[in-house]
Amino acid sequence: MKRTDYLSWDEYFMGIAMLSAQRSKDNNTQVGACIVNDQNKIVAVGYNGMPIGCNDDDMPWERDGGFLDTKYAYVCHAELNAILNRNEGSLKGCRLYVTLHPCNECAKAIIQSGIGEVIYASNKYANANNVQAATMMFSHAGVKTREYQTTGRNLTITL
Repeated sequence: MKRTDYLSWDEYFMGIAMLSAQRSKDNNTQVGACIVNDQNKIVAVGYNGMPIGCNDDDMPWERDGGFLDTKYAYVCHAELNAILNRNEGSLKGCRLYVTLHPCNECAKAIIQSGIGEVIYASNKYANANNVQAATMMFSHAGVKTREYQTTGRNLTITL
């Protein structure tokens, strides 16, 4: 008889996104993303961080100050990192699991890459203009979005 308490696909892929977020060096917001094809195979993961070649220790991580003195000028979001680091040529019809609802800039990349569905764990910035713009673009482009429905299951990983 097979186990019955195994992870659902949504739990598994959101768990991968949540684990990926733990690679982020951002003191305030850690975001992870996992892109999956129609055969439930992972084709990319990403987290928010500095571009390759930009030393994390030399770059600003602050949220306040002049634009060039904050992380906002430099950090690549998890969704964009996953799209750029994919191991498949096409992302058409793929699903994106992400721990935070995408911003407008990531929405553009998601739409252009052909991803068909976005599943997000949190939408804590739902009232922000950039998230509202993302929501509008997803709607116009036919990209499905849904909030991840937590099961309350706890997983412990000892490393």
